[in-house]
Amino acid sequence: MEMKELEFHQITLADKAWMDTLFAQDNRNACEYTFANNFIWRNVYQVEVVQTDGCGVIRFMEGGKYQYSYPIGAGDKKAVIEKLLFLCHKENQSLIMSPLSERDRKELMEWYPGRFFVWGDRDDYDYIYSGEKLTTLAGKKLHGKRNHIARFKDGDDWSYEPMTADNMEECRTMTYTWIRMRSEKWNEEMEQEIAVLHEAFDHREELGLVGGVLRKSGEIVAFTMGEPLNSDTFVVHFEKAYPEMQGAYPMINQQFVAHACQDFTYINREEDTGDLGLRRAKLSYYPEILLKKYVAAESNIVFADPEKNRGEIQEIWRSCFGDEEEYIDFYIKNRMTEETMLLYYLEGKAVSMVSFLPAACRRGEENVPSRYVYAVATLPEYRGNGYGAKLLEFAKEHYSEPLLLFPAEEGLISYYEKLGFRRAFEKNAAQTGDIQALELSGGEEADSYDLSEQITPAEYVKIRQEHFMQEGLVCWDEAAVAYAMEENAYCGGKTLLVFGEKNLKEKFILMYRLEGDCLVVEETTLSGRQLSVLLPRLLEETGAVRYEVKETPGMLWLPEGQAFGEQGYLSLTLG
Repeated sequence: MEMKELEFHQITLADKAWMDTLFAQDNRNACEYTFANNFIWRNVYQVEVVQTDGCGVIRFMEGGKYQYSYPIGAGDKKAVIEKLLFLCHKENQSLIMSPLSERDRKELMEWYPGRFFVWGDRDDYDYIYSGEKLTTLAGKKLHGKRNHIARFKDGDDWSYEPMTADNMEECRTMTYTWIRMRSEKWNEEMEQEIAVLHEAFDHREELGLVGGVLRKSGEIVAFTMGEPLNSDTFVVHFEKAYPEMQGAYPMINQQFVAHACQDFTYINREEDTGDLGLRRAKLSYYPEILLKKYVAAESNIVFADPEKNRGEIQEIWRSCFGDEEEYIDFYIKNRMTEETMLLYYLEGKAVSMVSFLPAACRRGEENVPSRYVYAVATLPEYRGNGYGAKLLEFAKEHYSEPLLLFPAEEGLISYYEKLGFRRAFEKNAAQTGDIQALELSGGEEADSYDLSEQITPAEYVKIRQEHFMQEGLVCWDEAAVAYAMEENAYCGGKTLLVFGEKNLKEKFILMYRLEGDCLVVEETTLSGRQLSVLLPRLLEETGAVRYEVKETPGMLWLPEGQAFGEQGYLSLTLG
């Protein structure tokens, strides 16, 4: 049976009834899933809609490409996605859907394994607050908001009122004054937002929008507008206040929730669009939920799911590294997340993988978010086709962050150089030898050091960063260090807190493991002399006859426009 092509049409007020019904069936809490929000932005994003198979779909233009909402309603969502795939393929395009909930993500991966690259867009996450907390502003964390409101109330010449037809023109006039106050920062996005705001004014009653107005000395100085989103959440679409009026923003926020949103448990105040100032402002109210929203794009490169892709990961890992299944499961359980490993699919089979673990590189006075490249692997029968390289190139574009790695062997250095990586991170001062060479360095002096296994990841991070701080230092957070310590213990190693021989307040870190009869020092802040004193004691305790201080010559890829010094320090790489 030939598939019937979907026929989208521009959204109109006539679509409100059926769309509201489908939104109610889904009961979603993402701000995009309301009729009003799609209608007022229709001209900016060329919004179109269609009904099919008991569901609705919203189509919009973003970055010159059509994107589609995840099907809304209680109908056959998979049948709808099949029709979207048919439509996009007919037009030689890949299907892109946005935004998806966590439920949508899991559903899509179940239906289409290895077909969609699904990622969270932090700039698009919704901030959802407790309505009660926004009203009371109780607690130390919100003390500053209460102070701002107190300043606004000075003089007792303020008032709050609902937005009505009677004060609508005053609100319009207020927006023009607001624009003039922000003329130096004016841009195209602001122009679009004001146009959309006036669409909301024009159709406020038809769209079911609810607003509130704040006056000072009789003049409107702030207003807000939104609508019920679902059964327990109200969404605020617009909020404007004069920037020089202290306390106007927190005041309109509080008063509106207190007067207009008492029937709702939560208040969705939408996303921050990547604006750092707006992000700080929204975080300062301490949201109950930072709602993660996903984008899904057809691709043969996908993020691995720790559970659904476990078998495929194990197959590639075992064939390339020879590790036991128990160790692979240990890594998946403790270090992998839904957005840290990429898989390359070929005809429905995962054939290559690369992990990209969060890290940071020191540059000047700041830590730059980076990714540590780990476990680059391709099934033996598929090697030589560049799948690993394709995953790395994909990661460069997706993360847009420095990539750093530790080549497993010297022969791989030239391979990574061809992919744009360069040598970076100075080598540790290599020390190798056997117990006979160190006998004279130990003795009673070694006993003057106190060794403790009671060390926390936080202590490790503090000592490590204080000792190694320099341009290009790879800064691991507590979660990364905690895993490194657990992995080291899993492999039979120890992580020690070492107290100085003369000053117990002086602390060092020492992480080591046994590899056969060799004691391998993974990382330490001890000097070469201090280490030579302690090593005979450790060799005797462990039964090792050789030792080695791990070398970690690293490599680095930088996005265009970023730079670091030639040196740096990596170490603490995973085994």
